[in-house]
Amino acid sequence: MNNILSFKNVNYFYQTKNDEIFALNDVNFDIEKESFTSLVGPSGCGKTTILSLTAGLLKPSSGEILLDGEKKIDTKKIGYMFQRDHLFEWRTVWKNITLGLEIQRPKDKEEKLKKSEELLKKYDLYAFKDKKPRNLSGGMRQRVALIRTLALEPQLLLLDEPFSALDYQTRLSVCDDVYSIIKSEKKTALLVTHDISEAISMSDKIIVLSARPATVKDQIMPNLEEETPLKRRENRRFSALFDCLWRELTNENQKNQ
Repeated sequence: MNNILSFKNVNYFYQTKNDEIFALNDVNFDIEKESFTSLVGPSGCGKTTILSLTAGLLKPSSGEILLDGEKKIDTKKIGYMFQRDHLFEWRTVWKNITLGLEIQRPKDKEEKLKKSEELLKKYDLYAFKDKKPRNLSGGMRQRVALIRTLALEPQLLLLDEPFSALDYQTRLSVCDDVYSIIKSEKKTALLVTHDISEAISMSDKIIVLSARPATVKDQIMPNLEEETPLKRRENRRFSALFDCLWRELTNENQKNQ
């Protein structure tokens, strides 16, 4: 089986003080190993809920979620990158990267430490190994955050708008960096983003969600052959894909008003 993640007829309800909220309605999709997938949809539709269900932080009300074919989610197979890099300013770059290894104390810790050092060298951060995060640019901080996640050797990376705090120019550069690292390390990624251009330029597949209660409205394969997200933005088909997604999301937003 080539799927690392499968949602099968997943529904999710949650209780507030005054009401029961129907968040996900019969959600179905598959994510193939070593692919890059984006989740897009109207604000509040349940994109982050899907990430939380995938990570085992929430349990579906009904339906099945399979991670690498297993119903029981092994959280060690999952790495999570948040909107902020969450680097600890009092720890060096190296101490930030190895924090997860300190906490988990895996049996192969020495091997993972060696791998982490190799990643620092490979992605031009080794010279900053003993620096504090305040000495890094925004783009470098995100690379450190990604390497910290990769140090634990997860099979699936969950990216919750990891570029949203960056200015536009830095964001374009960091998208290229993160994409190239994920592809080079042969990892699978699921990205939540509000940025249509970001989704098109980075993704092998884009899952379009409806307004809440979210269901999968469409699955789009951009099929852009350029090697980097930045170059893909120059593809002649890019604007047509953008218009298609924009119309779908605008229609959903109008339904939700």
